Amino acid sequence: MKQTTFADNGFELATKKTRKRVFLEEMNGVVPWARLVVVIQGYAPTAKSGRPPFPIEVMLRIHFLQLWNNYSDPAMEEALHDMPVYRWFVGLDAGASRLPDESTILRFRHFLEEFDLAKVILSEVNATLQSKGLLLKNGTAIDATLIAAPSSTKNDSGTRDPQMHQTKKGNQYYFGMKAHIGVDAESGLVHTVLTTPANTHDITQAQDLLHGQETDVFADSGYRGIEKREETKDLQVNWHIAMMPAKRRALNLETVSGQLRDAAEKIKAGIRAKVEHPFRVIKCQFGFTKVRYRGLAKNTARLSTLFALSNLWMVRKHLLHGPTG
Repeated sequence: MKQTTFADNGFELATKKTRKRVFLEEMNGVVPWARLVVVIQGYAPTAKSGRPPFPIEVMLRIHFLQLWNNYSDPAMEEALHDMPVYRWFVGLDAGASRLPDESTILRFRHFLEEFDLAKVILSEVNATLQSKGLLLKNGTAIDATLIAAPSSTKNDSGTRDPQMHQTKKGNQYYFGMKAHIGVDAESGLVHTVLTTPANTHDITQAQDLLHGQETDVFADSGYRGIEKREETKDLQVNWHIAMMPAKRRALNLETVSGQLRDAAEKIKAGIRAKVEHPFRVIKCQFGFTKVRYRGLAKNTARLSTLFALSNLWMVRKHLLHGPTG
């Protein structure tokens, strides 16, 4: 007969907090749960028979756990059974009669996708951040990054994802999609997310990455000539596009003109660098380096939610403790 332990009774002698628990405690404190639940609840179907559904907040917390750890549906179900810290975060204790299985987790994700609620989550998170003065309107930085997709045809359909595409960057070929984002030039928080096949040129998506209230837009040299395009020539914004690297290296820094132009490029580069921070968070912090689903729609929904969570992650200390300086 197995001896009952302190852990079985809810008492733990170990007091050290793991990095995972610290992360979950911080995110638990910054996600606007009540606001998100109210919005999502309006789309939820009413169960007429069968077992009562899990609360929206429980499923939303599981969905976020899945995104933060890049789990598949079966892996998320197993993690809920294996890890007490996950059950604590979700709000289901060890004595719960049942835990959501992989089918329940899948259906909730499909529910979010059906009503395009990932965009709603991003919008609600940003509304919360704007109310706290963390999102400004006068400047936007734009950029794109490649997200790889499986190029193998060893699958049920025997084909690669038709909505993904191959492109060449430098001397290397990539197959997958592009994530295009518009971020607040002051804080680096994402306000707009778009996806395209990998071979779509960044400049074609530039106009759709603006929220319409900015006066200045910052971008790298891949957006050269943007102000002359038909879809952008009437926009009342100042475009700050980076100089081509070769052209910048050719500047004569012994002249006043060369020094001023180089200084201007450094200022623009410092602002553009903020657009890289959300990419780092979703790739390095949340592990989203390869698409998990076929098609752009599902992956766009995943990315929109990930960027909403990255916004909260980047300003968590401000939200939890207030401004530090």
